[in-house]
Amino acid sequence: MSQSNPLRSKYIKLIAHVATIITVAAWGSSFISTKVLMDKGGLTPVEMFTYRFACAYLLLLLYTCRRSLLSKSWSDEALFLLCGVCSGSLYFITENVALLHTTAGNVSLLASLSPIFTTILLGIFYKMRIGPGVILGSLIAAVGVGFIVFGKGEGVEIHPAGDLLALSAALSWGVYSIAVKRLIPHYNSFFITRKLFFYGVLTSLPLLLSQQQPLHIGVLVDLSHPEFLLNFAFLVVMCSVAAYLLWNESMKILGSVTANNYLYGQPLVTMIAAAIILHDPLTIGGAIGCVLIVGGLVLSDKCPELRLSRRD
Repeated sequence: MSQSNPLRSKYIKLIAHVATIITVAAWGSSFISTKVLMDKGGLTPVEMFTYRFACAYLLLLLYTCRRSLLSKSWSDEALFLLCGVCSGSLYFITENVALLHTTAGNVSLLASLSPIFTTILLGIFYKMRIGPGVILGSLIAAVGVGFIVFGKGEGVEIHPAGDLLALSAALSWGVYSIAVKRLIPHYNSFFITRKLFFYGVLTSLPLLLSQQQPLHIGVLVDLSHPEFLLNFAFLVVMCSVAAYLLWNESMKILGSVTANNYLYGQPLVTMIAAAIILHDPLTIGGAIGCVLIVGGLVLSDKCPELRLSRRD
């Protein structure tokens, strides 16, 4: 029995790693569906978030309708509100608005730095000593992201307003990762994910109702353009419901740092998806970035003596 427990734990961690990779793959390829709906369907950034997560919330509510809607305490409810804002409305809307004020490359690079913020915040709030392997692995992976983002020969341009918004998005995800860490031991992933979606949508509604443009929800049921509904369904089912459930469960098993380090792989997935679907050419810089990201992840996760001094 003592020998089977470590083996079982090993397989559970392996499954969690696979689940995290699937999640990052979904999030990394979601830009294609988002691009179709925004560029061709006319949906605004606020509409994209609100419609997508409102539908995801309703799906989870139907599945868990017999369970309690409220958490165990008002302090936990406040934490759910914070998580819903930081992983939902604030993160997505800030990131999308940043695209209006800076380059897409800057947003991709800066928004992908959330694992660094997560690691720093863990060290501050949980009094954890950050091991050199985690720091070095994160930096190597971050450099790899830079190679992918700017591998097409585009230079770095400084746009303070947009760049700060992109950094704010990365910081908000880090805050979510720290806050949800307190909730994970006490609630299952279905409950956590449902609450995140609820508060994310609730806090985005004022922005949706105050936007100057007319609502474009009709394009989602336009039978003459079924690609809109198909792309929206992919965003709701795979990139929202399934991805967030897998993500919250993986963080419970792997810890915040290990799980969040996989987010460096999003630009890698985006590059591959763009090459396959949009026929964007692969570059030498992109190939170097792939190697650096994978190497950074391996260094952070596979060198026990260089990990965090305490399990997160």
